[in-house]
Amino acid sequence: MRKGHFVKTISAFVLTLSLVVLPPAIIAQTAVKMPKNKYKVQDDVKLGQQASSQVEQQFPILRDAQATQYVQRVGARLVAAIPPQFRQPAFDYEFQVVNASDINAFALPGGPMYVNRGMIEAARNEGEMAGVMAHEISHVALRHATAQQTKLNNPWNQILGIGAILGGAVVGGQTGAQIGQIFTAGYFLRYSREYETQADILGAQIMADAGYDPRDLAGMFQTIAGEGGGRAPEWLSSHPDPGNRQQKILAEAQRVEVSPNPIKMTPEFRRVQERLRAMPPAKSMAQIQQEAERGQNTGSGGAMSGGRYSQNVPLPSARYRSYAVGNWLRMNVPQNWREFSGQRDATFAPEGAYGDNGFTHGMMVGVHRGQSGQFNRDTDEFVRGLLQANGYLRQQTGYQQVRFAGRQGLAIQLAGRSPIYGGTELVTIYTTPLRSGETFYLIAVSPQQQAANYDRTFRTIINSVRLNDASL
Repeated sequence: MRKGHFVKTISAFVLTLSLVVLPPAIIAQTAVKMPKNKYKVQDDVKLGQQASSQVEQQFPILRDAQATQYVQRVGARLVAAIPPQFRQPAFDYEFQVVNASDINAFALPGGPMYVNRGMIEAARNEGEMAGVMAHEISHVALRHATAQQTKLNNPWNQILGIGAILGGAVVGGQTGAQIGQIFTAGYFLRYSREYETQADILGAQIMADAGYDPRDLAGMFQTIAGEGGGRAPEWLSSHPDPGNRQQKILAEAQRVEVSPNPIKMTPEFRRVQERLRAMPPAKSMAQIQQEAERGQNTGSGGAMSGGRYSQNVPLPSARYRSYAVGNWLRMNVPQNWREFSGQRDATFAPEGAYGDNGFTHGMMVGVHRGQSGQFNRDTDEFVRGLLQANGYLRQQTGYQQVRFAGRQGLAIQLAGRSPIYGGTELVTIYTTPLRSGETFYLIAVSPQQQAANYDRTFRTIINSVRLNDASL
């Protein structure tokens, strides 16, 4: 036998053997290419941070530690399965639950992701929920928001807003459009069919690598259709027919290596699902929209609209009443102060001290979710945001270490000429960290001329604040 022929025979045998031995996923799964994108990765991050801040002010975020931590663990498993070529060190994948009944989820550029409570309740197993999340993670990893904007060749910071980013919701563009139109008046941009297909394919691959069965992503469309009374809901109409999407996902499931024992119905999924179903019913996005239009549920400021300012604001009552949020926050407030509650804040003010432009006497408490997760930096971020929103205020002191709500905190004072009554307004901000990494704040506001009358009241309130954030 000639040497050359022997070598060729051996080579052919090795190639044949490799085709038999190598897992099908390596040689058969659909190739997904990163779309053309003229924007920097940091543009995605910046856009996502800006939109996330708006979302968390305007959407009812579910403050339930068990459900949130569970979704975060599933999200972390999926993020770890993103193919190396699509990983961006600058992206920070974060996961929150929105207290809305619609079967939906959406992700923002750079990583922030929001899963509707209704989607978790409707899913038949953890795999279906993970499939929706994998689809959304794929939109982020492939940078579809700025890639689509690249196609239009327009400045993204002029027309790309929340309505645009939410177009990638797994259940279709119409829901994304509706949500976006609720909270922004900006341009709405749906993801193209090409990008939706990419997110389905890459989502299926991520699922398989994370230990799930991609067929559960296809199954989620059946679940959605079932919730729609046997037909696909309206919001699927502007995207590829759900049957086609199912077929493509099922075909991809044949090409990837699926675990013989994929993650399906887990005890943790069952516990969280039962926990959510036992809660008071969540509102639909349509109901949230209606309340937003009436100035409700979008922060306490909207609820104060219609109030009338007066030059004769009554002094704080010497009698107090208890105010509580679940079992995690308790404090005392003067009996003659009205309460205006939002999703992440509450304001207390007497008659004549509130109206369309905010409040002039009283106090606000709330939770700020900063970008860094570091208390000092997030406090400074919050204060800078407050200064930006209230251009007449100026910083009067530096940060001081204080004892606040039974723990260490910071305090800083701002002041400025009130555009409402013309006198000098004093604003003192107190902050302290929560176990969740968020920042609890209290803002005390009064005219400088009446500071002596209000300081005693503010001290009483501050000393009464009790936080039990372990229950969140």
